[in-house]
Amino acid sequence: MGRSSKDKRDIYYRLAKEEGWRARSAFKLLQLDQEFSLFTGVNRAVDLCAAPGSWSQVLSRKLREREEKAGGAEGVKIVAVDLQAMAPLPGVTQIQGDITKVSTAQEIIRHFEGQPADLVVCDGAPDVTGLHDVDEYIQAQLLLAVSTFESKQVPPWGRKKHIIFRGKDVTLLYSQLKIFFSTVTCSKPRSSRNSSIEAFVVCQNYCPPEGYVPNMSNPLLDQTYDVDFNQLEGPNRVIVPFLACGDLSAFDSDRTYSLQIDGGKQYQYTPPTQPPICPPYQEACQLRKNNLLSREDDSSVRPKDNQDKAETAVSS
Repeated sequence: MGRSSKDKRDIYYRLAKEEGWRARSAFKLLQLDQEFSLFTGVNRAVDLCAAPGSWSQVLSRKLREREEKAGGAEGVKIVAVDLQAMAPLPGVTQIQGDITKVSTAQEIIRHFEGQPADLVVCDGAPDVTGLHDVDEYIQAQLLLAVSTFESKQVPPWGRKKHIIFRGKDVTLLYSQLKIFFSTVTCSKPRSSRNSSIEAFVVCQNYCPPEGYVPNMSNPLLDQTYDVDFNQLEGPNRVIVPFLACGDLSAFDSDRTYSLQIDGGKQYQYTPPTQPPICPPYQEACQLRKNNLLSREDDSSVRPKDNQDKAETAVSS
């Protein structure tokens, strides 16, 4: 595959490099903000499962740019959390930790000097196995862990959003999130491929049950599911609101575009803005590289061995 192949196939991948974003997922958050005004009135934001940092990059640019126009960005605080390390970003405090740990939540609160976050975003997803039931269950468990974590971070006027893979249990997850937020919407940005069942949950107006105390060791939400729940009809059945972000003027993430999309401007390859500094697949890449080198060494030795054997046979 040539360098231009992926640029031509995925327009958002190419635009991310041209505009300096670390990953194409930056457009998902930008398009969700256009639809829901996520950044309005936000001074303290948390990005969970942040690496490689494209969403933290969006928060840094948008929030700091707004505050700089208003006379200074000192009031903006952004905290990025991930198990993996990522390259630094201006105005972003990084925490390398587990979002299911109380100590991580306490460290975020310390960075915010005891004040709650205005916005919590999460684009985290487990490694997909291909077994859809297993993938959906693990994803739901991750979301519930994020929800419990966020209940310690957002104030009553707060917002949050995170990723969801639509499946048979989406109604259950929606009902669980409605316990804590007055408005819950399932949304799909234009930059999210149509061929993917990926969507995003946008939760607004945090209003937990009376007397609820966040407890990360024993969350209120669980995964009990009645198989007959989705068979209910009438007012007993909950319909999950679903919204497609963007209109037909946006690029189609599943379409192949010509490299010359900007009139007569000559196409020029743009390298990635910031490759991952410590990806989880680093060891696998190194093993594959060593395996290829060993094969090359073997192939360079075998012809000489065969030649020696041939010469021996002739001489004998």
